[in-house]
Amino acid sequence: MTGSGRIISSVEQYYTGKLREHGPSPKGVDWNSEESQNLRFEQLLRVCPPAGPFSLLDYGCGYGALLDHLGPRAADVDYRGFDISEEMVFAARCIHGEAPGRRFSAGPATFGPSDYAVASGIFNVALGFSADEWTRYVTDTLATLSRLSTRGFAFNMLTSYSDADRMRDDLHYGDPSFYFDLCKRTFSRNVALLHDYDLYEFTLLVRL
Repeated sequence: MTGSGRIISSVEQYYTGKLREHGPSPKGVDWNSEESQNLRFEQLLRVCPPAGPFSLLDYGCGYGALLDHLGPRAADVDYRGFDISEEMVFAARCIHGEAPGRRFSAGPATFGPSDYAVASGIFNVALGFSADEWTRYVTDTLATLSRLSTRGFAFNMLTSYSDADRMRDDLHYGDPSFYFDLCKRTFSRNVALLHDYDLYEFTLLVRL
């Protein structure tokens, strides 16, 4: 199994375990609270227009909490939820059902390209992999997000500017400047770095 394959397998097992332990809830996708989860969604959705219609790939959708966060906006959004955990996808389908504008899958390519893609929290839990391995995994995943979106994508990550005494060895803390530069040089001239909301993380918006 390749390095990327080992990481994906480990991440799938980790989040499936969280779902089994906590059920379809913020803790079931490894967040502390619904409030912080929604604050992250607000930042990520800034890559999208304020109103539809547009298609949106939720890359690492968990149990589909972003769909709930969209609220009335969801009526004008072709929502596509992808997660590597089959159990997460099953939970999302049980909670939200499926319809022409609301689908879930464990294979993102089945949807075809979307206007926008967002990824919340998928780069945080390094699970003992080295910093170099994890950075390569992140870089490869960002290239995938770029391929799967036609108008823009957004992602968040724990920040290397976190207080040293609060940082955990099992988590990955990215350098915002490194990822801003990577996105600017690789994907688009139109990149925004958000680091002004009260969480130990940052969000990058990449408009294509």
